[in-house]
Amino acid sequence: MVNLNKQFIIFIGKKIREEREKIGISQEDLGKLAKCHRTYVGMVERGEKNITIFNLRKFATALKLQVKDLVDF
Repeated sequence: MVNLNKQFIIFIGKKIREEREKIGISQEDLGKLAKCHRTYVGMVERGEKNITIFNLRKFATALKLQVKDLVDF
């Protein structure tokens, strides 16, 4: 059974991927916009990394969203 923290990390990653694909940019493009490495973007999207609030804000800004749009669980 996956705990709630892991479920939330996976949810955020899926939401980031969904929003990235919606605007038609690659992980590499999102990484450049958010000033993160593309491999980090992939790890976050797959729920392998626990994203910090600071990086979540960078991703939201790069996706032209508010943080709340990515964390509405």
